Amino acid sequence: MKSGLFTRRTGALLFICAFLGLFAAPAAGFDIVSAGRDSLQTEHGGFALEHSQGERSAIIDSVSGEYSRSSIISRMTGNSANSDSWEPTGGDPAEPAVTTVPTTAPALMSWDVEKILAVREAYQTRSRISQLSAYNRIPRGVPGGPAAPVNNSSAVGDPMSVVEANNRFAFEMYHRLAGDPGNAGENIFFSPFSISAALAITGEGARGQTADEIWSVFHFPEDATVMREGYASIMAAINRGASGYILRTANALWAEQTYPFLPEYLSTADQHYDAKTSNLDFVGHPEESRVIINDWVEEQTEDLIQDLIPPGVINPDTRLVITNAIYFKGTWVKQFDPESTSNDNFRTASGEIVQVPMMQRTDEDAVYGYAETDRLQALSMPYASDDEHTLSMIVILPKDGDLEAVQEFLDADTLENIRSSLASKQVEVYFPRFTMETKYSLAEALCSMGMPTAFSPQADFSGMDGTGCLLISDVIHQAFVEVNEEGTEAAAATAVVMELTAYMPPEPVPVFRADHPFIFFIQDDETGNILFMGRVANPATS
Repeated sequence: MKSGLFTRRTGALLFICAFLGLFAAPAAGFDIVSAGRDSLQTEHGGFALEHSQGERSAIIDSVSGEYSRSSIISRMTGNSANSDSWEPTGGDPAEPAVTTVPTTAPALMSWDVEKILAVREAYQTRSRISQLSAYNRIPRGVPGGPAAPVNNSSAVGDPMSVVEANNRFAFEMYHRLAGDPGNAGENIFFSPFSISAALAITGEGARGQTADEIWSVFHFPEDATVMREGYASIMAAINRGASGYILRTANALWAEQTYPFLPEYLSTADQHYDAKTSNLDFVGHPEESRVIINDWVEEQTEDLIQDLIPPGVINPDTRLVITNAIYFKGTWVKQFDPESTSNDNFRTASGEIVQVPMMQRTDEDAVYGYAETDRLQALSMPYASDDEHTLSMIVILPKDGDLEAVQEFLDADTLENIRSSLASKQVEVYFPRFTMETKYSLAEALCSMGMPTAFSPQADFSGMDGTGCLLISDVIHQAFVEVNEEGTEAAAATAVVMELTAYMPPEPVPVFRADHPFIFFIQDDETGNILFMGRVANPATS
C-alpha cells in the first residue's frame, strides 16, 4: 500500500501504537474550547498546543505591557481567564499556593521575569493537579478514562524517565526516517522501544565518547541505576501476561564462543535486561549462527519477523549480536463489522487516488477519545483489556491532507498535549484495513543523529571485553503490523551486530636473523646493571 491511515475525507495519517501505554500519562476527557484558534486548549489551562515562539516570548514581554489582568492570565496560561485571581478553588492543601496577579501594569512591572515564570509554573502545576483529579473521576473502561495511577517522577525503579527517553527518541527517529529521500511517499513503521532496548544493552558496554554519543541520541537517564531499574520495570510490566491482549518482549545476547567477554557485562545484561547469553561459532560457522538467531526472532514474534539478519551480515569477524523482539496482538474495544467494510478512495501524498478496503463505525456506540484543531483531528482507539492496564492506537489526521506540515511540529510533548485534550464523544470513523512490513539498516540514521563513533574504528566498547577492539557494524530493524476489523497484530525486532575493529590474523612466529651490524649488552637480569656493551660491525674480523 502507498499510505497508512485515513478517513473518508482522504489524506495521509500518522498513527502511534502505544506499546508502552500502561506507563504513559493518562488521556483525560476534557472539552475543547476556543475551537476557532489553531491550537488545542482545555478548560483547565496550560500552554496551548501550538503557541508560536512569538506568543511564548509575549509571556515575558508582558512585564512591561499595558495588559488587563485577564489578558495577562491568557498570555501566561494559553487560555482565557474569567476569574480575578489564580487562587485554587478546591481548597486542597496538597495544591501549591498561587500568588494573585496584580491588577495594574505598574504593579506588574515591579515583578521580575523570574517571579512571573514562577507564578506561571505554579499555576500550571495546580492545573495539572486539577486535570488529574478530573481525570480520575472518569469511570474505568470508558474511552479516554484512566488506565493506571501515573507517577511522573524519576525515582529509582520508576520507569517514567526511561519512557520519556524512549518517546523523545521515537519522534527523532521518525523525523529522520521521514526525511530520508529513500522513504519519500513510503510507509514508515518501527518500534522505538525495540531499538532503544537493544541499544541500552549495547550502551552498557560503551565508554568515553562512544557512551556519551549513545546516551545523547537515546536520551538515556544519566543515573545507571535509574536506567537499569527503569528498563527492568518496563520489561516486567510488558511480560506480566495481561488478559485481553498479548504483549511481550525479549532480549538476548549471542556471543562468539572463543571471545573473552567481561563477566560483569554479561551479568549486567542478564540481571537488568533479562538478556541471556548464548555462545555461537561465528568464526567457524557464521551462516549456521545467523539461522539460529533468526529462528529465535521468529519464535518471539509468532513468525511475523523472518530473516531479520540477512545472509553475509554475520561473518568470522562477528563477536556479538544483541537482539530485542517485541510482539503485540489486541482486539478493539469497538470492533468494526466486516460486512460494513467496502472499497473506497484514498489520496496518497503524491495525489494519486487508490482503492482500499475501508472499515467504518458510524453507529451510536462509536464513542472514542477525540480532539481537533484547525489543522488536524486526533482519534484514540483503545484495545480490549480485562484489567486497568490498557493500550490504544492514536491516529493523527491532517485536515487538509498535508501530513508533512503536521508532522513537522509533532514531538513527545505535543503528543501528550493531544492526549490530554481527548474527549469521549461519538465519532463517525472510516479507517483502512491494511498490512505493512518494513526493514531498515539504521547505521547511517544513527550516525547522522549523533553517534558516529560507535560505528568507527575509534569506538570504545571496552566495558564489554576490556579492549578497544569492537565496533558496531550494523543495526538492523524489521517491523510488521496488520490492522483489521478485529484489532491489530504487530511485531518488531532489532539486531545490533558487533565485530572486530580490524582483521586480526594469528600472530606470526618472529624471525631474528642477525646478518647485519648490531649492538649487544651483557646485563645483570636481576638489577639491570650493564656489565659489558659492544657493537658488531663485522664479525669476520677479530
